[in-house]
Amino acid sequence: MNGAVMIASAGRLAVALATLGALAVGAWWFLADHDSGDRAVVAANLPVTTALGAGDRTGFARATEARPLVFPDDHGPHPEFHGEWWYYTGNLTAAGGRHFGFELTFFRMALVPPAERSIRASAWASDQVYMAHFAITDTARARFRSWSRTSRAALELAGARVQPFRVWLETWSVSSETPTALPMRLDAAADDVALRLRLDSAKPPVLQGERGLSRKGPEPGNASYYYSLTRMPARGEIRLGTDTLAVTGLAWMDREWGTSALGADLAGWDWWALQLDDGRELMFYQLRRRDGAADRWSAGTLVEADGASRPLRPEDVRVEVLGAWRSAATRIRYPSGWRLSLPRDHLTVEVTPRLADQELRADTRYWEGAVAVTGTASGRPLSGRGYVELVGYGE
Repeated sequence: MNGAVMIASAGRLAVALATLGALAVGAWWFLADHDSGDRAVVAANLPVTTALGAGDRTGFARATEARPLVFPDDHGPHPEFHGEWWYYTGNLTAAGGRHFGFELTFFRMALVPPAERSIRASAWASDQVYMAHFAITDTARARFRSWSRTSRAALELAGARVQPFRVWLETWSVSSETPTALPMRLDAAADDVALRLRLDSAKPPVLQGERGLSRKGPEPGNASYYYSLTRMPARGEIRLGTDTLAVTGLAWMDREWGTSALGADLAGWDWWALQLDDGRELMFYQLRRRDGAADRWSAGTLVEADGASRPLRPEDVRVEVLGAWRSAATRIRYPSGWRLSLPRDHLTVEVTPRLADQELRADTRYWEGAVAVTGTASGRPLSGRGYVELVGYGE
């Protein structure tokens, strides 16, 4: 999210592809792992908007019109496009009500267009790069931990497939052994932390934008294919040191692929994915212009309890920032706390971070974390949970 990559609806693919693109430019086709700073790594440390400011993506497919999305096929990879991601976040509860947030994401980037790919003699060679991020929010202990890994798609180090469904980067994976790809199993471990979850889906896929075509600007092809599983009952365990805790909760899966551009007048984006206790979900992303205004290509979706959904335009959602937080590590100042109002739907929610510091400090810097939701719907009290992402601050 430039001619180099697609804008993810909340910019998440852009975060990874900015890093991967910077590494590729540096000729790092054989990339190192990055686990919470305890290994020697190659870190781009570039502003996302700068890293996405250049690059030729001629030869890649583009999302130019709506097309039928087919499941489970579209859970699998789309190598004809420059990039894509599989994105899982969620809120979990252990015995006694102890709260955890989690993020497990996988990103794929092609280094050359399909027509330029060739079979190389070396088994180490690859024209695909994968990145993954893993994070755990431990609210009771006020601790946020995150890790990042990057690898080439060779020697089974990383990859994606449809049947049986699996996306992986070394030992981190999402997988399923069923023809429908549901339920899905998430597995990740780093240092003394591990996550193992079983996710099902209480609702059918939500097609974002125009029947799954999510436009990011007025230019032809400046769009992506995008769908979500917005309410995924989760059950499994979290290991912290010598303690293993059984957890249950709700997860959210976002899935997007394309070859698109970040406009030169955009500075970043804010993304909210909220699961309300009345059975609805609210997703909204606000693209921020360099002058501070919300871009007109901001968008979202309101999902009803029965799974029906309605697109949201910028004028449908009023966003008020309620506070701010400054990272002691990076000195970046982020908004912290929001009020989202949907007058047409008589819905107002206040969104509060579970922890102020949920900043991922990997190859790129961005804030993504678990949030609590309170508010009213048609005058009745409302609560919920969700995740928020903030990209482009401090650049």
